[in-house]
Amino acid sequence: MSYEVNGKSIETNDNGYLENHEEWNEEVAAVIAESEGIVMSERAWEVVNFLRDEYFNNNGNQPNERNMVKHFKGLWTDLPKVDAKALYVHFPKGPAKQAGKIAGLPETKRKGGY
Repeated sequence: MSYEVNGKSIETNDNGYLENHEEWNEEVAAVIAESEGIVMSERAWEVVNFLRDEYFNNNGNQPNERNMVKHFKGLWTDLPKVDAKALYVHFPKGPAKQAGKIAGLPETKRKGGY
């Protein structure tokens, strides 16, 4: 499998995760998001950027949903409640895995249905 971005083929594994994270940029993310049926809102980009920051600046950490909720509770103060549902609004197939794919991160080996 691969994604076509500006005439360049970006290689992925069988599940659509990038083989080389250095090929990631926002255009690649937009193509992956489109293939996933995701509209990248400002909050969706915040999630993607958070996951990238955690992975690249925290020893390859890939936060689970619980840790993502803890992080965004402090940022999304305009929402009445920040819980897993607030993340699933943006990534219905699972915020940790689906957003991680869009973020160009390696496929997580955590248990889960996606």
